[in-house]
Amino acid sequence: MTQPAASGTTRVAVVIPAFNEEDTVANVVRVGLTVTPDVVVVSDGSSDSTARVAREAGAHVVELNENAGKGAALLAALHATQADLVVMLDADLMGLTHEHLQQLLEPVRSGQLDMSIGVFDGGGFVTDWGNKLTPHLSGQRACRRDWLLAVPDLGRERWPEPAITAHLKETGARWDYVVLEQVAQVVKEKKRGFWKGAQARTKMYADLLTYHARRKRP
Repeated sequence: MTQPAASGTTRVAVVIPAFNEEDTVANVVRVGLTVTPDVVVVSDGSSDSTARVAREAGAHVVELNENAGKGAALLAALHATQADLVVMLDADLMGLTHEHLQQLLEPVRSGQLDMSIGVFDGGGFVTDWGNKLTPHLSGQRACRRDWLLAVPDLGRERWPEPAITAHLKETGARWDYVVLEQVAQVVKEKKRGFWKGAQARTKMYADLLTYHARRKRP
């Protein structure tokens, strides 16, 4: 199990994988900067102004040449910081505040939990419903950086949440959900148009929900 760092010495980073999120990433960065100056955005082969907008908002930005998936972007972000604890955030969050990040951080920083997982409530029907249906797939988490780096195949998974959740179970880590009130995400149908968004959502859930079957293949 992980152990909290000595009081006053714990370094925190906020890591944000991002793919074409120029409209929302700056605000997520600004909220991240309220808890730490170490905010890392990895632009995962974005074709828009995500990297520039994040950099102007104050983040350290890593740019991947090709869209390799959220797992690869998350791994790149972890390698771009030496922090003890990391807060993982999606780049399309709305309603995020300093208090929400503290809610994620404190149980881990105090040693009560090895990982906290944020779930939405009151931010909007679609994202609330999605989080309540599959809370274990949430992208809002806090944990120790070294523990996260030890997740098998982290950088190979386009959507790394199932691999992270599986590692929680395999290592016997202590974890719990933290309710993030009034937080939501911009739905894919709004970002990409209805049909393209629906197709992207379907593919995402197919990848997420077939993780264990793919893992068992030789």
